[in-house]
Amino acid sequence: MINRRSVLLSTAGLLTLPALAGKAMAFDGPLVDLVNGTEDFGIASDAYIYGYPLVTMEMTRRVVTNVAAPKGTRGPMGSLIKLRSYPDASFRDVTAPNADTLYTTAFFDVGAEPWVLEQPDMGDRYFLLPMLSGWTDVFAVPGSRTTGGGKQTFLVTGPGWNGTVPDGMKQLKSPTAMVWLLGRIYCTGTKEDYAAVHALQDAFKLQPLSTWGKDWTPPAGKVDHSIDMKTPVRDQVNALTTKEFFTLLADLMKTNPPAAADTPALARFARIGLRAGKDFDPTMLGGHTYKHLPKASQDRIMLHFVDSGGDIQRIDGWNFTVKTGDYGTDYLQRALVTAIGLGANLPQDAVYPTSMKPGLVEDYTGASKYVLRFPKGQLPPVKGFWSLTMYDDQMFFVANPINRYSMSIRTNPVFDADGGLTIYIQHDSPGKDKEANWLPAPKGKFHLMMRLYWPNPDKPSILDGTWLIPAVTKA
Repeated sequence: MINRRSVLLSTAGLLTLPALAGKAMAFDGPLVDLVNGTEDFGIASDAYIYGYPLVTMEMTRRVVTNVAAPKGTRGPMGSLIKLRSYPDASFRDVTAPNADTLYTTAFFDVGAEPWVLEQPDMGDRYFLLPMLSGWTDVFAVPGSRTTGGGKQTFLVTGPGWNGTVPDGMKQLKSPTAMVWLLGRIYCTGTKEDYAAVHALQDAFKLQPLSTWGKDWTPPAGKVDHSIDMKTPVRDQVNALTTKEFFTLLADLMKTNPPAAADTPALARFARIGLRAGKDFDPTMLGGHTYKHLPKASQDRIMLHFVDSGGDIQRIDGWNFTVKTGDYGTDYLQRALVTAIGLGANLPQDAVYPTSMKPGLVEDYTGASKYVLRFPKGQLPPVKGFWSLTMYDDQMFFVANPINRYSMSIRTNPVFDADGGLTIYIQHDSPGKDKEANWLPAPKGKFHLMMRLYWPNPDKPSILDGTWLIPAVTKA
């Protein structure tokens, strides 16, 4: 079992401790911050973790929308971004890409007025349209699980809106002005199914309420050349100074208000100059610049990932959490999911078990052969779909001779004579008679990820631990 003590004694911990000691002796390190204001430093670190999701969402919005017209994974504010095909092994824009659903996404602002989202008749095709607040909480999920496949029209309203909902529309109340739509539509990836999903994507409409009923085209975006479009968003957020971070956070909180449950936390944060609806007051830091506060706080966030007291479950080499999308006052968990999986769904919609290693020490490698076997009647219990995806050690697709990046029922695997299902995970072909069940691996290290969409809410279920993923074993 991995715990906080073992983490601190790991290689990363051993590298960190001398570094901290050396800097402290030079009177320019985290220990100086702590000595100069222990309690305030702790409050400021809590405030940083609290605001990390909102700042990250804003920085993501800036990059995604900083284009003149929709192209690829980007589009101006209020424009629908429609991904038309699955990426291949050359794709490097986003880690852990998927080859199961085509995205239809948009950032839009409901602070000034509501926006209307019209969803076409989706029939029996699986889809979900999660909408995230600026704080990364999923506040609504139209889709197969919740609203069915029939045509729907939704009115997305912002905080404080008290207008009349037009007939035929269903109101979805966003707690913040910033809204991120992260729609996903299931697609088999064939030429014919691509065309069918493209037609559905093109039938969606998103526009301000004041323009509803009129022909409306999203205005062209204004490109801000001062925005860094190359550095990963997380690196940009992590590079902000304490003052820059809290100044931006305070400004964002004016239109993306904290939840009522955050009141006790905000009462503490006022001590370091962070108040809802007001500019950040850096003088409240007591003269301390807290140069090392961002790094110390980021370390706290990532340490939560390996802390046995956290919300990550580790079973037979698989790591997963069922605490995503709705965080309440669990600010550390919210920040962690922001850092490693921004845009995560509610667990009722999707769980993403990941296996980075078959054990605590040994790595997955193409030099070995592995098997994942589901006994008869024990396939992942889902109402949507499941898949098993292969990634290299950088979490990108792996080039292979059969162009297969994931395994699922739609890839038409052959079941065993006893009704079970065996997946062969290896670099070389297991033989023509077994290639239908082959998930090709690279020569070097690799990682595995399962996607369980719409996990079965009844037993057995991964949601309550009554269904467990079998361990991946060496062949």
